[in-house]
Amino acid sequence: MMKYKKGFYWLIIICLTNLSLVVNAQNSSVVLKNGWQFRQEGATKWNTATVPGEVHSDLLNNKLIPDPYYRDNEKKVQWIEKKNWEYKTSFSVSLTTLKNKHAELVFDGLDTYATVYLNGKLLLKADNMFRQWRADVKSILHSGNNELKIVFQSAQNVVDSLAKKDLPFVIPDNPRVYVRKAQYHFGWDWGPKLTTCGIWKEVRLEAYNEKPKEKEYVPSRKIELVQQPDSLGKSFYFKIDGKPVYMKGANYIPSDALLSRVTKKEYEKVVKMAKDANMNMLRVWGGGIYEDDYFYDLCDKYGINVWQDFMFAGAMVPGDKAFFDNVKEEVKYQVKRLRHHKSIVLWCGNNEVDEAFNNWGWQKSMKMSKQDSTRLWNDYVRLFQDSIPKWVKEVDPTRPYISSSPLFGWGRKQSITEGDSHYWGTWWGLEDIEVTKNKTGRFVSEYGMQAMPNYSTVKKFTAEEDRYLFSDVIKAHQKAGNGFAKLNSYLNRYFIDSTKVKNMKVEDYTYLTQCLQYYSLKNIIGIHRSKAPYNMGTLVWQLNDCWPVASWSVTDYYNRQPKAAWYAMREAYRDDIVPEIDLTRPIDLALENPHISWKLKGNEIILMATKPAKYVYIEIEGYKGKLSDNYMDLEPGKAMRISFEGKIAKPVITVMSLYDVLNRYK
Repeated sequence: MMKYKKGFYWLIIICLTNLSLVVNAQNSSVVLKNGWQFRQEGATKWNTATVPGEVHSDLLNNKLIPDPYYRDNEKKVQWIEKKNWEYKTSFSVSLTTLKNKHAELVFDGLDTYATVYLNGKLLLKADNMFRQWRADVKSILHSGNNELKIVFQSAQNVVDSLAKKDLPFVIPDNPRVYVRKAQYHFGWDWGPKLTTCGIWKEVRLEAYNEKPKEKEYVPSRKIELVQQPDSLGKSFYFKIDGKPVYMKGANYIPSDALLSRVTKKEYEKVVKMAKDANMNMLRVWGGGIYEDDYFYDLCDKYGINVWQDFMFAGAMVPGDKAFFDNVKEEVKYQVKRLRHHKSIVLWCGNNEVDEAFNNWGWQKSMKMSKQDSTRLWNDYVRLFQDSIPKWVKEVDPTRPYISSSPLFGWGRKQSITEGDSHYWGTWWGLEDIEVTKNKTGRFVSEYGMQAMPNYSTVKKFTAEEDRYLFSDVIKAHQKAGNGFAKLNSYLNRYFIDSTKVKNMKVEDYTYLTQCLQYYSLKNIIGIHRSKAPYNMGTLVWQLNDCWPVASWSVTDYYNRQPKAAWYAMREAYRDDIVPEIDLTRPIDLALENPHISWKLKGNEIILMATKPAKYVYIEIEGYKGKLSDNYMDLEPGKAMRISFEGKIAKPVITVMSLYDVLNRYK
């Protein structure tokens, strides 16, 4: 009898288990990526849309706007940001799906002010590009076709109205701060103003009976940020699993102004460029986005540590409850999403906001009252020093957090002796490169030198009639204030008398600015590293570009090809040699004609010179890869082999040196 009872109980257990499996088997997740259409609000005609995507890409794909990256077309598409846009699709739901107890529509990214309707009923209103939005749709769904519509309100119009409503109180420096949207979309000193909207991440229908349990978070390594007073100030360095690590790297910005273009392939190219340059850290800058999981997967894979800013940059913030509540949800969602990536070693509240408030003269230039100034600062402290660290700790209690980068501006003495430093005395302050010897901070998290993009890129965004210095189109792809004047100031000191610059071909000017960037970064990195362990980190501004532009980037927008400085960084970041510091100014060199000869053998270019040659540059017309070396020096009589990836039929090769370019303008 006992045997039968046991058998009966086992039968019940098996039946219940099978029932559970059947119930769980009904759980489904369907991505809604097909059949999307869009139009300007109120228009009659609908056009094909791509989801994920953004309105600018959809307009471009439908040939309704010119390429905003070509010539000065950026200004021709500014009207887009002032309009509202509608997106719609329909999707079929089966009876099996409807039998689930729960059904939710999940939006991983809506950019930014979005009103969502399902079957004509208001579902939700979104107001944060960085949050995931979920809506219970069980009572609204029906079998067969369901209609989904999303109306995007102009983010620019919204922020303008919010700023106007606050008058006479003004939040410096830009109304963009009111919106939880990628701040660089409103324009930056290396990026276009393309204030997008759209469904920028996946949309899916999730149906389930029991909600899957959240994956338990277990830290994969011990991370410490050591900030201890010492005889020279205060340290700033990372310990990973108990070992101090010298960080060598760069700042990372979004890899495109139109985010749907950043495919896995593009992420792979960009992160591999960091890895191949011997970097072990990328700082995800606070004016962009919290990157796709795939970006962090690559950093995990390649052993690249990530300094992760929260998405606030160079501007004070609103202090109202709605804003704080919105940011709280954003922080908790993003930290929970990203915390399992072992590459992330730091959460940082913002980029340069503390420094901006204390050093950029806002109070004076804006004639700010003491009351307004106090209110702004109190809201800042409440968000970055009180609230965000508390919210982070609730979901990621082990990783370090700092409130702002940097703690002190580059004009203040403490920036050299404590905290991290953004040293912009070179470039913004027009100081000589050599000043770095006396002004190296404990951890230099931003510094750099501008250069033109590769000439192949210049040719892509210009028409032939634009290719002279300084044409309107060339200037449209230089966003930094007095950018060319600053470049020319450095060229004058280090390479060529500036009176000769106006006669230069764009191709030669491009070459010289890249040599300048090479010289600057090679020496600054060498100086920083020579000061270890006083200095324990050097992060160049910047690794990448979001469109074709003159910038501080060491790689190009198109094909992520290296600029000259990338090769300098690759050498300076090697751990098997002591980085070379050579502060001899190229303008002071007695250069002779090196009479460079070369021959092609397979996928190698073999170079030879009769005299010492500086900054020998090789260009293969139409080539989209990277050379094993470039902008190198040649010793007389010593062959140098440069390889390229893949095979090129009948390559057109140009080889030139610093002598060749300078000699043209004697």
